[in-house]
Amino acid sequence: MSWLARLAGRPGHGDTRVGLFVDGPNVLREEFDVDLDEVRAAAGEYGRVAIARLYLDEHATPGLIQAAEARGFAVVTTSGDVDVKLSVDATAAAVDGGVDVLAVASRDTDFKPVLEAAAERGLGTVAIAPGEHGRSDALRNAAQDAVTL
Repeated sequence: MSWLARLAGRPGHGDTRVGLFVDGPNVLREEFDVDLDEVRAAAGEYGRVAIARLYLDEHATPGLIQAAEARGFAVVTTSGDVDVKLSVDATAAAVDGGVDVLAVASRDTDFKPVLEAAAERGLGTVAIAPGEHGRSDALRNAAQDAVTL
């Protein structure tokens, strides 16, 4: 039985905790036309979104930060590349038992080890891609399930 079938058949499936980690610079690009509500809804298909974090670099506009916070995302800004901070935080969430499913929204294969580490610990893993042309086959193959927006 797949991990998804086990979750769906589990009493209190709505209590399944999903950790959603969004790679803002790789997902929120004009060519993908992705809406944060879509990303959250995709993760919500796997249970209750317990963690919703959007990672942005220091060039993020105040309007984007405000819009993300209004949609229930905790915004994490960092100088330079957001990959390291997102990877560390997502791995910590997988290790500390705070989530049952780890969802990473990105097109970056750098997050493959994060999904693999979560799966090794028994978590469900989901790769959310920002459209067909923004999909990473390596990331999709590392996850137990994949969604293309």
